[in-house]
Amino acid sequence: MIALFFSSASSFAPTQSHRKVSYRQEQASSEKSSDGSSVFTDFVEFLKETQASIIEQVEELDGGGEKFSNDKWGVFEDDFDGGSLSGGMTRVIQGGDIVEKGACSLTLIRRGILSAERAAAIRSRQDLNIQPGDVYSAAALSIVLHSRSPMIPTFRSDVRIFLVESESEKATMAWFGGGADLTPYFLFDEDVTFFHNMYRDLCAHNPEEFSYEALKKHCDDYFYLPARSEHRGTGGIFFDDMEATPEAMNFVKGVAESWVPSWRPIVEKRRKTKFTQQQKQWQLLRRGRYLEFNLLYDRGVKFGLANANPRVEGVMVSAPPLIAWEYNHDIKDGSEEARLVAILKKPKDWATTE
Repeated sequence: MIALFFSSASSFAPTQSHRKVSYRQEQASSEKSSDGSSVFTDFVEFLKETQASIIEQVEELDGGGEKFSNDKWGVFEDDFDGGSLSGGMTRVIQGGDIVEKGACSLTLIRRGILSAERAAAIRSRQDLNIQPGDVYSAAALSIVLHSRSPMIPTFRSDVRIFLVESESEKATMAWFGGGADLTPYFLFDEDVTFFHNMYRDLCAHNPEEFSYEALKKHCDDYFYLPARSEHRGTGGIFFDDMEATPEAMNFVKGVAESWVPSWRPIVEKRRKTKFTQQQKQWQLLRRGRYLEFNLLYDRGVKFGLANANPRVEGVMVSAPPLIAWEYNHDIKDGSEEARLVAILKKPKDWATTE
């Protein structure tokens, strides 16, 4: 028997678990790679298919004729010979009619070796005797879409899996993580409500353990800039250390399949809304906050840049195309900008109770 569990925050960075692992099953050494590797392989295939689908949908939605570039790096799945590999496909669109900059990135590690730091991080959040030198595999698909119009929110999401083959535990363990969230620049309450309702409904059609209320709170807690006393956006859902069950796999796939459908109607509703240069400048200022979060607090970005030989272009691909910082920027009382900031300082319950 194989014990399967699920992993941590943005990218493959270590995080503090919000949920205690509920069970652990031992296995014979000869059984170790069968079921665990099939779960991982099946999920990787899903990520590859989802990336291709997202590229097609976003290019069609943008409508400007711009195409995603394809930067295939490292040793990728097609070149896998049964040994270790690390690689991915970073797909980027720039200068579109709707999407000023967007990225859809697939990252894959097979049969890497756990460092002492990463093994210690796993031990700190799980009651497991994970050791340096244990074999691990990881895969993630992430998407960020920065709109040209300040009336259309930035959309960010990811799903990921982290799997460890532990010699001391005689088990293969894995964790899922992921989520989806919005960062608006001007508040259209019905747009944010629509977004939250979609993920609330997804959670409602899954077992009770996938609680929208819990995942929303986790999202609000994670995407927070303590130095500013502000949340990065209006949230969504966020999860990590999710136990690997068939129900969890279905839920995570459902999250990824909801990404474009949760953003497309907002784009279609706001794509022709006119905006002023002053409103565009406000978008750039708020994008500055977005980059602040990435550089100061995002676990995936910090972990990626801390590597001995970081692939900086890939780590920073989620950064907005243009940003602005203005010293002591004044926000007028009663303005739409002030209303947004008030919400960012005190998140609200967006989902309706229909």
